[in-house]
Amino acid sequence: MTSLRKLGSSDLEVFPLALGGNVFGWTADQDTSFAVLDAYTAAGGNFVDTADSYSAWVDGNSGGESETVLGKWLAARGNRDDVVLATKVSQHPEYPGLSAANIRAAADASLRRLGTDHIDLYYTHFDKPEVPVEEIIGALDELVKAGKVRHIAASNISAERLAESLEFSDREGLARYVALQPHYNLVSRDTYEGGLGDLAERSGLAAVPYYALAAGFLTGKYRPGTAVDSPRAGGAAKHLETERGRRVLAALDEIAEAHDAPVATVALAWLAGRPTVAAPIASARTVEQLPALLGVAELHLTEDEAERLTRASA
Repeated sequence: MTSLRKLGSSDLEVFPLALGGNVFGWTADQDTSFAVLDAYTAAGGNFVDTADSYSAWVDGNSGGESETVLGKWLAARGNRDDVVLATKVSQHPEYPGLSAANIRAAADASLRRLGTDHIDLYYTHFDKPEVPVEEIIGALDELVKAGKVRHIAASNISAERLAESLEFSDREGLARYVALQPHYNLVSRDTYEGGLGDLAERSGLAAVPYYALAAGFLTGKYRPGTAVDSPRAGGAAKHLETERGRRVLAALDEIAEAHDAPVATVALAWLAGRPTVAAPIASARTVEQLPALLGVAELHLTEDEAERLTRASA
């Protein structure tokens, strides 16, 4: 059994790979989503990440599709207490922003779609600097006191606003962020390292990075002269045009070969070993894509291997 990791200062213990729910109800239909979730939990996984807005960007969808699929799966399997469930507020078309009234309404809507009475980890999806942190934290604290949310977290927030939020929580004795969801991977380090990462470390926050595989680039499937059939192909392929992207790919190839492991597993292992990181997020639209992600729980890079990747990605 893979050992679980403590999520920051919370009482949550999570598998070292969070399963991204952005594909549920989008590129994975309900049956496929159920199969992916079944395989993930069968392998010991217990940490599922979604958002109320997934997948409002798809023609014909209105947002909440991922939560709805997850809710049906939880009901069908009767395993709600075995899953650490994370979702987010601020981007749903019908529940935009972080006003206190909207946070309350969006949380109730998420709970209905998920078919549960509590959310384990509730993120502000994108910070809204026009809303005072006092209003945001106050509303989140109400949800915690009501038992609707166990712990709160932030995604896409500046170091300044995060510091302000933590100071207010500490001063007033209100619910305090326990985790951060930053954009962070081998080809995007300055989106977390520095002020934000340092603050998270000083404050005891866990990082749960999204875009952990750089929209698929760090799976190794994007190579010069190859075409990949994926909705995210354009964004991933651009890394091939940079010297750093090519350096990282070369280092990943060498280390993957030494371990007889997929490139994606090595990229996730580097991220999982970084300061503050509890569990990278990665999604699978098919069961066949899961083993490369789940392998992060078993693959241990040597100090030299981790340092080689750190140098290549500098």
